[in-house]
Amino acid sequence: MPFPTAFPPCRRARLTCAFVLCLPLAAAAQELDAITVKGQALETSRAAYSVPTLGREDIQAAAVSEVEALWRQVPGMHVNDYQLSGVANSVVLRGFGGGGHGGDIAATLDGISLNEAMSHADGYFDLNVVVPLELEEVAVHQGPVSVLQGNFNRAGLIELRTRRSGEYRDVALQAGSHGTRDAQAALGLRLGAASELFVAAQHARGNGTRPDAGYERSTLSARWQHQLDARLRVALSGRLHAADGDSPGYLGLAQWRLDPQGKDPRVAGDGAQKHFKTLRLDVNYDLDNDTRLLAYAYGTQQDFVRWFTRPRGGRWAQREERYDRSVSGTGLNLSGDARWAGGPAQWTLGLEALRESTGYGYWDNLQNRQRSAPAISNRQATLDNAAAFAQLAWQPHPLFQPSLGLRRDRFTGDCERLGAETGSDPCTRMQPVAHTSPKLGISAQVHERVALRASWSEGFALPGNFAKYALGAAQLDPNIFRQTEVGLQWRASHKLWLDLALYRMASSQEIRNVAPGIYENFGQTLREGAELLALWTPVNAVELRWNYGRAASRVTQNANAALIGRQVAGVPSYTSTLQARWRMNADWAVQGALRHVGRMAVDAANTVSNPAYHVADLGLQYRLPASTGLADGTLSVTLRNLADKAYASSMSVIGGEVLVAPGAPRTLLLGLTFSL
Repeated sequence: MPFPTAFPPCRRARLTCAFVLCLPLAAAAQELDAITVKGQALETSRAAYSVPTLGREDIQAAAVSEVEALWRQVPGMHVNDYQLSGVANSVVLRGFGGGGHGGDIAATLDGISLNEAMSHADGYFDLNVVVPLELEEVAVHQGPVSVLQGNFNRAGLIELRTRRSGEYRDVALQAGSHGTRDAQAALGLRLGAASELFVAAQHARGNGTRPDAGYERSTLSARWQHQLDARLRVALSGRLHAADGDSPGYLGLAQWRLDPQGKDPRVAGDGAQKHFKTLRLDVNYDLDNDTRLLAYAYGTQQDFVRWFTRPRGGRWAQREERYDRSVSGTGLNLSGDARWAGGPAQWTLGLEALRESTGYGYWDNLQNRQRSAPAISNRQATLDNAAAFAQLAWQPHPLFQPSLGLRRDRFTGDCERLGAETGSDPCTRMQPVAHTSPKLGISAQVHERVALRASWSEGFALPGNFAKYALGAAQLDPNIFRQTEVGLQWRASHKLWLDLALYRMASSQEIRNVAPGIYENFGQTLREGAELLALWTPVNAVELRWNYGRAASRVTQNANAALIGRQVAGVPSYTSTLQARWRMNADWAVQGALRHVGRMAVDAANTVSNPAYHVADLGLQYRLPASTGLADGTLSVTLRNLADKAYASSMSVIGGEVLVAPGAPRTLLLGLTFSL
């Protein structure tokens, strides 16, 4: 398992923790009914698909300061870390290399989408708006198997759920090398007989491992829920986030080999700033003992600006990107339990509507954040999405447990120039686009220790960026992704458990630019792979966990014949994480992890590759005695990148130059986690 890390934070973090922890705990009372959220009724359908899930205990044991640090516990999942403060990294899943920084992966928080339709790249999402300590569960739906999301649900869906029941006061603190400080606190309390309040806060800051790499971010979330009567419950929740960071940018390949943690002198003033706020209302009503209705509405306001220097036209130039987002959404979910033909069934019907408006500005050839030329882009883009979905999970017999899902999406939108532009990206009214995505899965309990599953599912993608607002894209069909998967769960004994999945995903009708403003559907890619999760306890004091994923993603049709058979860039050939924990006695434990990442292509032509690398971590834990007054108190010390390995956490080719984002060097972290 990953190692908890933590320690006394900076002054602002102390104030954050004090705000949360000084709230009084109410007297114990009868447990209130928990507020349900969009998608919660679909849990039974997971058995037919590959959905690795981390519960609250797993998340807290990992003691991470960023949610994305959990992905190494998911088979086949990987993060290409750009090492750019405030900028989302690229997440790899099911042979796709553009999740997070692009639109290959959908992400939701309590059922509400975190993807940004027009920020940097379609589907960009930033999980730093979430406090790791506030999470109850993280589920990764591998492949386009979920009905909860449409356009960005290609490689899969990251489903985050926060804690919504119970009384608790949890704290996680850490500090270490490079000025690292992180403080998190989560509180759940009763307010009288019918109300509950849940609050979480985080403040993180550090100097970074390279020059001019300092960062600072803060998040505060709160949720108040009230039971009006035996059937009716309401909840009001909000979230605030602010982040500011400097960035040393990328290094040229030769520079990196000479000084792996250096900085190119041509980079000056790079960084990012972000402000995020959201407000949400949920209403739950029990129509009867087996049928529930959820209605929700939410709004989000966000501004984000990024400065980034890169090679361009034989020299290095800084660009500025600004995004001002306004999002409003609403939805209805009706779900229920039933018995059909002697077997239990769970069903869900949903309707939702979303409007996202993004003000976008783009400038180039800046000098240390000072503009020297007019805007290349200065426009407002709007995207409207109306969707309906249905899901049924039925268990008539242990050998036949089907899951059926269907989602229908319709998109409209518009684009308006706000001022003079020197760029030529299209900006007209978007032609309506609709798509229906079916999902079918079957699971079978063939033995008390063996379960099999098989599924077929479809996802899609709209034309990227401003292509969807081009007159020449009016006749385009969505890019289609169809996945076939088989899987096995085997509990070999009370000491050994295995989960194996094999998948094949074919994409067709890929969208390419034929001429300025003109697009067509042409291109195919085939993604195949295997994923394995193994848990083994050879003796009671030793726990071993192995995650392994192998992916082969190749172009099978392209207008450029030289690209046929080439690997998809940014996807490692394999990933492997071996984690071990040895409980020496009741108070002391040693933990370690060894992460292998296979070779990956960097450019579409596969002329440049990021070589395979491995990184080892080692940690020691001590359980504090009860006399300290801290429940579940744990002190820890961790060394990440134990051997101080120099590796590229990501590589790219920009302006004809090979660029490197250096992986973090050896880092010492001290930690303290406890409950009050």
